[in-house]
Amino acid sequence: MAGILIVDDDPSVREVQRQFLEAKGYECVVASNASEARSQMQRRAFDVILCDINMPGESGIELIRDVVHNGNGIAPLMITGMDDPLVVKKAFEIGAYDYITKPLDLSRVLISVTNALHRRELEINDRAYRYELENRVMERTAKLQETMVRLEKTLDGVIDTIAFTLEKRDPYTSGHQRRVARLACSIGKGMNLPEDLISGLRMAALIHDIGKIYVPSDILSKPGKLSETEFGLIKCHPQVGYEILKKIEFPWPIAEITFQHHERIDGSGYPRGLSGSEILLEAKILGVADVVEAMVSHRPYRPAFGLDKVIEEVLKNRGILYEAEVADACLEILKKDGVKLD
Repeated sequence: MAGILIVDDDPSVREVQRQFLEAKGYECVVASNASEARSQMQRRAFDVILCDINMPGESGIELIRDVVHNGNGIAPLMITGMDDPLVVKKAFEIGAYDYITKPLDLSRVLISVTNALHRRELEINDRAYRYELENRVMERTAKLQETMVRLEKTLDGVIDTIAFTLEKRDPYTSGHQRRVARLACSIGKGMNLPEDLISGLRMAALIHDIGKIYVPSDILSKPGKLSETEFGLIKCHPQVGYEILKKIEFPWPIAEITFQHHERIDGSGYPRGLSGSEILLEAKILGVADVVEAMVSHRPYRPAFGLDKVIEEVLKNRGILYEAEVADACLEILKKDGVKLD
């Protein structure tokens, strides 16, 4: 049985509504003002409130505004002896379901109550549906996020395994890709790049020399100067790396970054002779990190260079071979931390 709260300072109006609605099967409670109405609403829940606008003290408009604001699910109906369009507009603006004028037409009151209860039921069902839908979306989003985390961990594991395998093939450059990745990420952070871009940069750096799988190991570890043919094979590794990686749908352009990591902004790099904005920012960062790591590491054909020599190389080619912003971020790291890449 629906509960109705009737609020009116006129006892005769309250009583006629109560008797009529109770005869129609509703359970009614009456209040003579807003204060009494609030007390009644604290004692029990109601489905509908029939509220007069003009009452001593707090007006019906103020009471209904609070009822709607509190979101307690009561369907508000306004009753008044004033047929004022501005008052009607105000009533609907605060959330009243309907507006009934005096003298009361009880059949009109019954229609308004019936419609209000129906609308209230629809709104309650709609809220319940939306709440359930939101919960389902949240649950599925959480599961999707868990899946993404697992996939990212799997991808990291695969990339680490590939990097480890490549390093085992060339003991003289063992750890090179990991150190390049560490420096590249530090440069990216120094440039205040987004975390997602840095994640892709790290992934590309860890396997940027994957194309060297095509190069015979005796060439990779040769202690003397390479012949033109041998160096030509070495220069093919970005292209080979690209061919290996291009069909894998990474979240980042890993294949293209790998392809470009030996390109230089003046067009003097290889294998495509790209320049300036043709080169991805990640590849520009990877290129600088690759050069710096190679210089500070011992090679079969030469000893490691000192910090001063490395800084000189980056400074000399800042804005020529290397993007100025990338070079500056790298120089800041070198001057602060030296060449500690492990």
